[in-house]
Amino acid sequence: MTGKLGPDALAEVLAATGADDAAVDAGPAYGEDAAAIDLDGAESTLVVAADPLSLAADAVGELAVHVACNDVAASGADPRWLTHTLFLPDDDPARRRTVTEQVDATARGLGVAIVGGHTEVLPSLERPLCSMTALGTTDRFVSSGGAEPGDRLLLTKGAGIEATAILATDFREECAEAGVSATTLDAAAEFLDEVSVVPDAAAVRDAASAMHDPTEGGLLTALVETASASGTILSVERERVPIRPETEACCGALGVDPLATFGSGALLAAVPPERVDEAFDALGAAGIDAGEIGEVRATAVDEDGSDAGGGSDADDDAGAVLLDDDRIDEAPRDELYPLWE
Repeated sequence: MTGKLGPDALAEVLAATGADDAAVDAGPAYGEDAAAIDLDGAESTLVVAADPLSLAADAVGELAVHVACNDVAASGADPRWLTHTLFLPDDDPARRRTVTEQVDATARGLGVAIVGGHTEVLPSLERPLCSMTALGTTDRFVSSGGAEPGDRLLLTKGAGIEATAILATDFREECAEAGVSATTLDAAAEFLDEVSVVPDAAAVRDAASAMHDPTEGGLLTALVETASASGTILSVERERVPIRPETEACCGALGVDPLATFGSGALLAAVPPERVDEAFDALGAAGIDAGEIGEVRATAVDEDGSDAGGGSDADDDAGAVLLDDDRIDEAPRDELYPLWE
């Protein structure tokens, strides 16, 4: 099955951490997309994140850079370096040139240097696969697990930004046949220019207790991962989630839930209530739209025996998401995958 591993299989992978190293402040963990490494003799922390990308054929190089850099930015760092591993299905010079030019232009736009990698032809592939490792530095690492009860949940731009761009490019004909206008598809395709959350994270990171970058599985997966990493319950109202008209049109045409599909371009942030105005002001000054979509709740049992998240057992509720009246314990499979299969 295409997509992320399930929780049990992923736990086996995350348990393989190699040698112990005291310099690793934050290593592999479910819900955490970047590692934090203490640099000897320096006051800053090295943040490292890796991500592959293959299915968005028309913009694989551009999206691969953004997805990797977004994870570093969502951890409170400024991305500075990339390694690029590229697998190609053939030795077509035009295909190779297209991918590498996309990677080069996108990295230049972010001010990120490509410092190494690997390139080879792998005929068993149907399309190019870019695997990026992004690195950056920060003096304050912000983890997904930092969310605290009482924090407010903010989402920048909107749900399904990346998926909207993919639908309008890779699946343009299908969307058009389902009734989406050419004008809407043209506008939706331009969402590719908005999948970076580097500016979003830079604006809100001083106020945030936690940040997470929705990618595969979209906002719902990001919520589940954040709840699991922080041991909290995230309560969200669907009607408060920003969704652009182009996203509604493209996702609606092909039966995709905007909350459960590729979400690069949005930043999920948990912010203490007394700093919400500060976060909105900083985002506004950067020209970035955002909405408050819910709150972080504790799982501790109240004195009367009830659970803050609505369940009867606090341990059972740790890591849960409450979407309106529905409780979600596991991340959904991204709803774009069936369109590629």
